[in-house]
Amino acid sequence: MKQFILSIATMLMMGVSVSAFAGKNDDGVVNQLAVKSFKKDFTGASNIIWEQRDSYTKATFSLHGQVLFAYYNNNGDLQAVVRNITSDQLPINLLSSLKKAYDGYWISDLFEIVSDDQTSYYVTLENSDKKIVLKSQGTEFWNEYKKEKKDRSL
Repeated sequence: MKQFILSIATMLMMGVSVSAFAGKNDDGVVNQLAVKSFKKDFTGASNIIWEQRDSYTKATFSLHGQVLFAYYNNNGDLQAVVRNITSDQLPINLLSSLKKAYDGYWISDLFEIVSDDQTSYYVTLENSDKKIVLKSQGTEFWNEYKKEKKDRSL
């Protein structure tokens, strides 16, 4: 399960863009167990776009005016729900520690992952020299997930 969540987070953080098909993958098939579970889990969802991959099914959809991403395993079990958020939606402890420890950085990406009734946050911070990805441990503190220097040769 943790590996699955790390895969989701890595995919989102890397900005991987994959083509989506409304209800189909390249073979024209979406895991029907995932579709059935989704209909039960997210009654009232609209604008649903399905992506089928080898190890998971992803639904991108709107619910209550918000865009969400639901990830299902091949058995149709909900693994995680992801949403992009703004910094003012972070728990106050996490926001305060970001402001203290990363003065001079700006937020270029921020999202929340809910899985197994636990919520984690991932934030990408940048300045002119570095790009840092942090992952929250609950709502108490951040751990460095990834760090890279920017290529300044451009």
